[in-house]
Amino acid sequence: MKRTTLSLIAGATALAAVTGFAALTAPAGPAAPEAKSPTRLPVERAGLVCPVPSTSEVAETVYTSYTPTAGGTGKGTGSGSGSDKAEPPTARLTLAASATPSGGTAQGGKKPKAPQAPATVTTPGKPVTAEADGATVPALTGSATGTLAPGWTVQQTTVVPAGGARGLLGLSCGAPDTDFWFPAASTAKERQDYVHLTNPDDTAAVADIELYGPEGALKSQFTEGIPVPARSTVPVLLSTLTGETAKPDVTVHVTTRSGRVGAAIGSADEKLGSDWIAAAADPASTAVLPGIPADATSVRLVALAPGDDDADLKVQLVTTAGTIVPAGAGTLHVKSGMTAAVDLPNLTRGEAASLLLTPSDPKKPSPIVAALRVVRGKGANTEVAFIPATPAISARATVADNRAKASTLSLTAPGAAAQVRITASAGSGGGTPVSRTVTVKAGTTTALADLVPQGLKGFYALTVEPVSGGKVYAARTLAAAQDGIPMFTVQTLVDDRGTVEVPAAHQDLGVLD
Repeated sequence: MKRTTLSLIAGATALAAVTGFAALTAPAGPAAPEAKSPTRLPVERAGLVCPVPSTSEVAETVYTSYTPTAGGTGKGTGSGSGSDKAEPPTARLTLAASATPSGGTAQGGKKPKAPQAPATVTTPGKPVTAEADGATVPALTGSATGTLAPGWTVQQTTVVPAGGARGLLGLSCGAPDTDFWFPAASTAKERQDYVHLTNPDDTAAVADIELYGPEGALKSQFTEGIPVPARSTVPVLLSTLTGETAKPDVTVHVTTRSGRVGAAIGSADEKLGSDWIAAAADPASTAVLPGIPADATSVRLVALAPGDDDADLKVQLVTTAGTIVPAGAGTLHVKSGMTAAVDLPNLTRGEAASLLLTPSDPKKPSPIVAALRVVRGKGANTEVAFIPATPAISARATVADNRAKASTLSLTAPGAAAQVRITASAGSGGGTPVSRTVTVKAGTTTALADLVPQGLKGFYALTVEPVSGGKVYAARTLAAAQDGIPMFTVQTLVDDRGTVEVPAAHQDLGVLD
């Protein structure tokens, strides 16, 4: 059978654009001409999962779904690529089944209450919203195709005004994967931390959960081979996985031995409030944790060294004026396989900031994972949020569900100065998008609260695109005070993987035997 180099390259390019991955093996024979530089193409399909938002009867949840435009502020690009017979692009969420009562099965055999309207994006550049109330709202899975796939983002925001799980809980619904790290979890008596495993696929997945405390791996039971049925969600209470004494600081490692899942931890503290813990960046010797609010009253750093070597870390605070060493907390020693934690009192002193962790000795780097537990307020009027270490934005990142006078975007350039373009989309109910180019000085954090669409109605999205300079890390704080409680939630901005790198075609398109 005869094949051409062109057909092989075209097939690999199409596979990469759809799945985000492709491998291309050159045929044996004479040396091929020097390859051209790889190119980037928009992905043609993206998937996300949203966990069960709450088990509180008084919970009120809003889903905001958004796909950025290719040009940042322009209108959508139509109904997709391909022939006139191609299916129109879609970006929608659907209900996932619950495998346990705590995952959204109503009492009395009632069916879970679905969102009032499908959160379906029809045009890039315009957010859409859906609402769902109560304890029976299920997990959601979804996919986007065609021109709606690149950068598709869904934000799940829940208000629980009263009870043990009160708070403002926010989460950027995540892509399914096979490996997740969650520092800053807990098995303490005052905490109810559930890891939510959601399977978006048509075949079952099998997951494992490992717990690491201050003395190392916790003796666990029922943590291996946890089945997650197809298109279903399974919430697991962390404190039930071990018989050891309750630990205030635990790192959770979720992996799958077959299939893939979305994973997030819902944390409720009977004194401090509740929020989601999103997965931290993969283990690395340096970590950036952006978006600490200026009025934070308590900040606790939790880190794990998952490798064979201990990690000695230099702790620095990247403020609006420059990078400093926090008083009394300039270093942290993390033993191999153990979770270390330290309180950082009076950290921000009225300035928005980010935390930077680097090896104390650059010649002895050791990988770590890290997260912050941040508290606002005092006494009975407190609220908690979590900030995981996050990677730098390489091409573009978006966060949905922003609200006038309630959203603050934090940008951090721990190394060289950087320029970024920020776009505030049109509102879900109307408005005109606006863009601004911002320079973040070297070693500083910049906080923006005034970038809002003109004539805003409803909720809007913020998109960050690096223009030049060094690496930039970002987070968004959404605040909503209620009955004297300074409710808030922080979401780090992760690159949206809207494009995929594919190999360029060789010039030689000759026929091969």
